[in-house]
Amino acid sequence: MEPLYIVAFGVLIAVSAYLLMSRNLLRIVLGLLLLGNAANLSIFIAGRLGPATPPLVAAGEQTIAASANPLPQALILTAIVISFALVAFTVVLFERAQRSLDTIDVDDMRVAEPRKDAAEPAPTEQA
Repeated sequence: MEPLYIVAFGVLIAVSAYLLMSRNLLRIVLGLLLLGNAANLSIFIAGRLGPATPPLVAAGEQTIAASANPLPQALILTAIVISFALVAFTVVLFERAQRSLDTIDVDDMRVAEPRKDAAEPAPTEQA
């Protein structure tokens, strides 16, 4: 079962990298969502995948040999919250940029950089 999770992780990373390199803002947001899910899946794969007993120690015992590791579960919950906050901030930022610039194409949003087709040639000095 682990190879299936590993292939799914690789596909999520590949698709998110493709979407993040897009010029469309909506695709960039979807790429961020997939990247967050890929990070969660990698933490899930790093933990135990098989069935295990809960990590509760009974009274009078020292340890449990085959218990589930609660750390990956806690890390995944934290990563879900962080990725949601990142995507929510990005959506608001992109929506604001779209309202002020009237485009969702990132190449058209480069207002601080002069366009190559509109750039005038530099004047030459004549002695």
